[in-house]
Amino acid sequence: MTDLLHYLAEFRAGRDLNEAQTGEVFLALQDESLDESVIARVLTAWRDKGATVDEIYSLAKIMRSRAKKITSSHSVFVDTAGTGASRIKTFNVSTAAAFVIAGAGVPVAKHGNRAATSSSGSADVIGELGVNIQVSPEKAADCLDRIGICFMFAPAFHSLSPKLGKVRRELGFPSVFNMVGPLCNPAGAPHQVMGVWDSRIIDKIAAVMARLGTSRSWVIHGSDGLDEITLSGETFVSEITGGKIESREISPEDFGLETSSLDGLAKLAPAESAKLIREILSGRCENRRAENLVLINAAAAIYLAGTGDLKTAMAAAIESIESGAAANKLAALIKATNQ
Repeated sequence: MTDLLHYLAEFRAGRDLNEAQTGEVFLALQDESLDESVIARVLTAWRDKGATVDEIYSLAKIMRSRAKKITSSHSVFVDTAGTGASRIKTFNVSTAAAFVIAGAGVPVAKHGNRAATSSSGSADVIGELGVNIQVSPEKAADCLDRIGICFMFAPAFHSLSPKLGKVRRELGFPSVFNMVGPLCNPAGAPHQVMGVWDSRIIDKIAAVMARLGTSRSWVIHGSDGLDEITLSGETFVSEITGGKIESREISPEDFGLETSSLDGLAKLAPAESAKLIREILSGRCENRRAENLVLINAAAAIYLAGTGDLKTAMAAAIESIESGAAANKLAALIKATNQ
């Protein structure tokens, strides 16, 4: 505890950590005998100071090295995990998009957890959809190779303190681990669409992603506060191609859609989110805004995987739903994970 209290004082003094110090803090936070109030104070002080690129990078390196990994026969596949915690709350868009992406022929190694700073995490809604999230790494790898989609439940792949997770949920605000988790895909996805809760951290995450290595990925934040590509205006994007970073803004018009409000897309609980996702994947959704929000985010991932331009990728996403391929991917994953 003494070491952690030392770093608590360092954070409160506004001092940043080097790689070795970040490793010490990470290991200290895994101590199950630690008082929860100490963890809460450290995470709060770290949030108030602001995590640096070096700190996020060092944590991600440690978590990647400790993770249970899976390998895939696919050379091109994507992940749609984001940080969560955006001020605009809707349903689980990136989870729905994963099945549309897979239905378009782009494999998806979906990585996620239960909600820590929101009402519905990807694992919560995936479970509500009927997928067994408690599968082994071997089963996840088989699903990815055979079906073209898998879900990797973070606690099954990363050995983190349950007490740390409990404190994060109780704090109710995003911590440094919200940023680090999506950077640690156990399959090493070469393409990512990673939504973040604050536009001020886009450049940080992009810099970390470039240092960790990625083929071609986006870090995104909607101008309305959504941690997805939004329909209501511009979306800020940092595109990482290898070690190169390029910032730009995109709009619904780039995908062939009109700008529209997000009215009617209120925050949904896991069961409600799962119901809406089933309707979207089946092609029977009456809420066009909800369907378009899924389509536009799926199209971004399809595009990054190498499918033409954004409008071509959008057409592929639409076809994935209309052909029944997206719904079939969900059905196949449910069956495979429950056998």
